[in-house]
Amino acid sequence: MEYLPYLTKVFLIGTIAFILAIAWTPLLSNFLYKYKIGKNIRRGQTPLYTKLHQKKAGTPTMGGVLIWLTILFLAVVLWLLNQLWPNSKTFSYLNFLSRPQTLLPLGALVASGLVGAIDDLFDVFKKGGIRFRYRLLIHLAIAIFGAWWFYYKLGWNTIHIPAVGDFTIGWWYLPLFILVIVSTAFAVNETDGLDGLAGGTLLMAFASFGVIAFAKGKIDLAVFCAAVAGALLAFLWFNVYPARFFMGDTGAMGLGVTLGIIAMLTNSVLVLPIFGFIFVIEALSVIIQLFSKKFFKRKIFLISPLHHHYEAKGWPETKVTMRFWIISAAACAVGLIVGLIGGGNPMK
Repeated sequence: MEYLPYLTKVFLIGTIAFILAIAWTPLLSNFLYKYKIGKNIRRGQTPLYTKLHQKKAGTPTMGGVLIWLTILFLAVVLWLLNQLWPNSKTFSYLNFLSRPQTLLPLGALVASGLVGAIDDLFDVFKKGGIRFRYRLLIHLAIAIFGAWWFYYKLGWNTIHIPAVGDFTIGWWYLPLFILVIVSTAFAVNETDGLDGLAGGTLLMAFASFGVIAFAKGKIDLAVFCAAVAGALLAFLWFNVYPARFFMGDTGAMGLGVTLGIIAMLTNSVLVLPIFGFIFVIEALSVIIQLFSKKFFKRKIFLISPLHHHYEAKGWPETKVTMRFWIISAAACAVGLIVGLIGGGNPMK
């Protein structure tokens, strides 16, 4: 039962993250309501969307701060306690901040979350967020730095094909890394459109990657995933319909980038589209809609992303969200089966 202390640590940190996030949610919620950091539903640009969501105008956004700030606080405090009392077995056991496993995903989560927060603030007070091209450039910058770090600093240039093996792809690892990070960030952002939708699907994806990381001996990374899942669970408590606040770009952008990085760290990038199946179909619905409107002058969906299409067809919001949760849960179960076949070599 050598794995039992590590498994206990995973669940313990996840539970602490949940309790911590729940505990300070009233402070965040009161702050968002007091300063009217609410979502803008702009009239005239997307009439059908406005009709469907006008009742949500003014609901606070930037709820994603709850997730990444909780994880940052927890990671830094436990690391500091371990530094102050290095001989303490308790603090050494609880600390999960390590350079090879969790420093990069934590840094990406916080950096992307801060950029997303700026975007949210622009949207609230300037009546329009950062333009898509600039957000894309920011995602590219983060992805390029991560690709450089993985390839040149860590010497990582292989991918694992489940049930087949590991393959060295050389410098092709760089564009693959950039594609994974940018596309995942975009897909998660598009999914964040209904109460609880992005939070629930992200919770399942991070929990699933936590299992993969644990199976590959990446204990600190598994603990990090558990912390994210715990904070997401607390966020969901307040985000389910009718939402007290929304995730916003500060959550969707940060968590999307981080999810892609964890897929690369666990050498499980080919499992990412399975764990994130909902993210994939949501992003594809947007791409297909834009392509069809540009080249064929007609819409495939009543409105994109896909969850809004079903809303427009008359499905209650809760029905769309829960059915997407069910699909996500089934996809994650399949992804775990595929991801655990053959294992592959994790990042050293």
